[in-house]
Formats: sequence, structure tokens, C-alpha cells
Amino acid sequence: MAIHLKQLLGISVVGAAVLTVGCSRGEKAAEATNPAAAETAAAATGPAEISIPGTGVFPESLTSSADGTVYIGSVGKAQIYRVAPGGAVAEPFIAPGTGGITQVFGVLADDSTGTLWACSNNLGGGAPGGAAGPSALHSFELSSGAAKTSYALPKGSFCNDVAIGPNGDLYASDTNAQQVLRLPKGGTALEVWSTGPFGPAGGVLDGIAVVGSRVIVNTLITSKLFAVEIGTDGKAGAATELQLSVPLTRPDGMRTWGTDGVLSTDGTGKIQHVTISGAAATVTTVKEGLDGVVAVTVVGKWAYALEGQLGIMMAQPGTTPPAEKPYRAVGFALQ
Repeated sequence: MAIHLKQLLGISVVGAAVLTVGCSRGEKAAEATNPAAAETAAAATGPAEISIPGTGVFPESLTSSADGTVYIGSVGKAQIYRVAPGGAVAEPFIAPGTGGITQVFGVLADDSTGTLWACSNNLGGGAPGGAAGPSALHSFELSSGAAKTSYALPKGSFCNDVAIGPNGDLYASDTNAQQVLRLPKGGTALEVWSTGPFGPAGGVLDGIAVVGSRVIVNTLITSKLFAVEIGTDGKAGAATELQLSVPLTRPDGMRTWGTDGVLSTDGTGKIQHVTISGAAATVTTVKEGLDGVVAVTVVGKWAYALEGQLGIMMAQPGTTPPAEKPYRAVGFALQ
């Protein structure tokens, strides 16, 4: 989020709950005598939660690769963590300053090119109300974390999150300019792809995903979803506001799920499945009871919802923020 906008919102604090997945005695007995069944069952689940050690982490985004590795970007520590497949503890992976990264926002794993993408911003030292510095999109080796290339955003822009299209083009949400940028596959610079319109100025363009041949973006303050058609020539079509079956509240991170929808965070402590058909979007709750959820990622039939505690970092001077709690990503099953 752009700090001068998001700090005005606050973060809703709701009770945290962990969804656990069990099985009947008969299922357990079958797994004991059938190793293949046990392996299949294990692949459909994961740890109840992933722990991110330390204080002042303020994670903002997470992503996962095909082998189940999870990557977590940190605003507070200005670094990226990695969680081994099936692991329950995040470990530092890309150190602060590597390749020029500062505070890390959106992260995205691209298995097709072996690349980890990351949005990097400078929030004036992290203090609420600080002037935003240069913003860039960085790429790293997915396996080693070695820096590859970085792409500067236009002056005054804010790289919030990223998504990849079917032909390998990369799209980034520019919060401050309320526009979508594109890095064509094999390209050397970001370009303005769509300026929407995405609602009134200050709507805070935020999460981004690709569903079929359309780029889906959301706005945090106005709680809207928009779809932009990807033309056969790669150019952007008109932006269409999606008509939600029930309202979303301050959506943040999104990830494509299935062929016709996304998983979206919701400021009321939920993960929503948004199924999209034309301009219609059906919203179904798949997880609730989260606390300050900022991002979601999918690992097979399992998902992780990231609790960022950004309300502490963005508390107004003179106010008393909530006490910092252990940082975590909550695991839950997908149907």
C-alpha cells in the first residue's frame, strides 16, 4: 500500500482462528496400509500455520512455486523469506539491499522462467507520512535468490503487486498513479498499459491477478474489482467494473484460483473466492477468522493467508497501536 493512503485506513482486528483438517478412523487406517493414499492426503494439506520469526517484520505479500515453496515479502525487514515445501517456519532468503531492494511489497514466483518478482518501495524510512522514494520491480533467481534485473517505475509511482499473463507479459499495479504497468515478455522497461479508469482518485489500486484473457485489479479504499481485457495485440481494452454478488471490504492481495476466478483478501478477516463471468462476480467465503489479512497464495489444494499487522506500522503518531503478535500465515483447505 502507499503509506500516505493506507495509514488512514487502519486494520480491522478480528479473532484469529486456524482451520484444521482431520480424517475419519477409517481414512487413517486406509492410509496406514496404503502409502500412496497417505502421500496423496499429505499433498492435499499443509502445516496449520507458517511462523515468521522476529519482531517488526510486517509482511505484506506471499507467493508459492510449483514445488510448494512459499516466499514472503517483508516491509519491516526489507527482505524476502522462504519456506521449504511442507515447512512451518520462514527463513531469510534474500537479504535487505540485494539488487537494490528496499521495503518489499508484492512478490510473485514464476516457475516458467525460474524468477521471483518483487515490488520494492521506499517509504521515507518507514515512518507514517514519510515521503515515498523510488519504486522498482525486481527479479531474482527463484532457486538461489541471486539478483537478476530491476525495472524502475515512473517517478512518483508505487509498485504494489504483480501478476503474469498467459503469454509471459508481466503486469504491476501502480497504486499512486492508479494505473497498471506492463513489462512485455523479454522487454527491458515497464510501460503504462491501462489507466482504467479505476474509480475516483485515491481509490488505492492494489491487488492484481490474471484470469483467462483479462487482468483483474482491486481498489482498497473503494472496495471495487475491475477487469481489463488483454487484446490479441497485447494492448489493454476498456476497464469494466465487476458487479459483486455481495460487497468486498477493503480487498488487498489476490491470486488466481481455477480458470474463472480469484482468491481475494477481505478486510473483515476473510478470504473470498470470487468467480467471474463477464461483468458478474460471485463472492463466496472460503476462510474467516483472520487478523489483518493482506495476502493469499495457493499450494495445491491448500492455501495460506498472510496476517501482516500493518496497522501497527502505520499507526498515527500519538495513538497506541495494538500489541505486536507472532507473525504467521494461516493454512486452510480448498474444496
